Amino acid sequence: MSISEELKQSIRTNLKKVMDKGAEYVDARFYTHDDSETLLFYDGNLEANDTSFESGLGVRVLWGGAWGFAATSNPGEIENCFELARRNAETAARLMRLPLGMSKKPAHKSSFTSPVKTDPFTVPLKEKLDFLKAIDDRLTADWILKRFVYAEFQKKYSYFFNSEGTEVSKHLANVFAKMMVMALDNEGQMQRRSQDLFTTGKGTRGYEMLTQPELFSGHADRIKQELAELIKADSLEYGRRSVILLPGQGFLQVHETIGHPLELDRILGYELSYAGGSFVNLDSFGKLQYGSEKLNVSAFGGIANSPGSFGFDDEGSPERDYLLIDQGILVNALTSRPMIHEANEVAGRQVFADVSGGCARATAFYRAPIDRMTNVNILPGNDGTLEDIIASTEDGVVLDNPVSWSIGSNREHFHFGCEIAWEVKNGKKTRILKNPTYQGHTVEFYNSLSAVGDASTWQVWQVDNCGKGEPNQIMQLAHGVPAIRFDNVITGERK
Repeated sequence: MSISEELKQSIRTNLKKVMDKGAEYVDARFYTHDDSETLLFYDGNLEANDTSFESGLGVRVLWGGAWGFAATSNPGEIENCFELARRNAETAARLMRLPLGMSKKPAHKSSFTSPVKTDPFTVPLKEKLDFLKAIDDRLTADWILKRFVYAEFQKKYSYFFNSEGTEVSKHLANVFAKMMVMALDNEGQMQRRSQDLFTTGKGTRGYEMLTQPELFSGHADRIKQELAELIKADSLEYGRRSVILLPGQGFLQVHETIGHPLELDRILGYELSYAGGSFVNLDSFGKLQYGSEKLNVSAFGGIANSPGSFGFDDEGSPERDYLLIDQGILVNALTSRPMIHEANEVAGRQVFADVSGGCARATAFYRAPIDRMTNVNILPGNDGTLEDIIASTEDGVVLDNPVSWSIGSNREHFHFGCEIAWEVKNGKKTRILKNPTYQGHTVEFYNSLSAVGDASTWQVWQVDNCGKGEPNQIMQLAHGVPAIRFDNVITGERK
């Protein structure tokens, strides 16, 4: 659904009106659609059939070196919304110690549409429920204690305008899904095995993505069989050994210990009271040996099919494909226009070139954009297939899917629990082990990176619930990760 010409002109008129009053910059985002549908089967019962629909306008004003924001879901209150955002900025300016700002950019008119063949919202509800119920039936067994299957569909149509003359329209679509089975092991502890809908980075983002067996439904029998073995398995013993992370675990490792610490607003201290800071500082760029020479990390990475691919951010900046870590050296951050300006002002020098990373994103029309991850990816390496990496590992474990995680407040250290481990001895996978955990200090851990799988091991794992900001904003993104091996890692729990 497109925005009317009358509404467009009203927004343009109010942008100019606020600028004429003395604002330094103004932007507005109007959402005609922000829709979601969630379907959940729990132990074969339909526990959730939820839909939500939102639309409205969010306005941001830079005035006197301070930001003001206001939002409304009433199209008749557009002028008042602009004026409230201006007054909020004017009030905030009285409290500013360091004036905020952003450099001027040339205007552009652009659009982005997620590649979609079949809009999930046009698929009959019965067809979607039958599809999920069929998966649930395959997960059923007398010995399985709990199971669930869920899918979520999202659709967002937004229109961006700013005082520089930029106008951007975006039609975004997302599909998420997960299945899980749980059972009691031989010690009476609950074990689980799960599978999320992932992508290869190619293809489309419509309902057709969900129905590809290799991406989701075809994994039901495998996780059921692995759980059957897991509940009879021994626990992973404490000790130092190599860990090989599959993409189902590697994505969260990247998310928590590369993605979040490289968000520039976090580096500048904006998340300290809620989600924590970062061990990275403005002097780290170009100097910090974040990992071994095998570590190459990109933002965006040219991924066509991902919830972290959106064309333009919520400041109208194009999403970029650039390196964050180059052969182990930290070279850039996840950035937005105002954060680049502030970082360079704080440092008293140019730490970052004046080119936004396209990372300013808002979860809804009633939230202001903040620095968020796009697609943060470890690029494929030259160490072969997963089998090649296993063959070159003397003593280690292959780990998959997170169960628990504990992260240092500045992302300087971490502790992860995983669903399953496969023991590796003398280059061969031997047995399944339960209750696997591993821990480390972020920089030390990434400097122990000794193998990075090739493109055949690389998968894009979706994140549908990344929380950040006050008030909280839930964002969607993804991480492309190959199989990766780290050496001399503390694994298991000391008894």
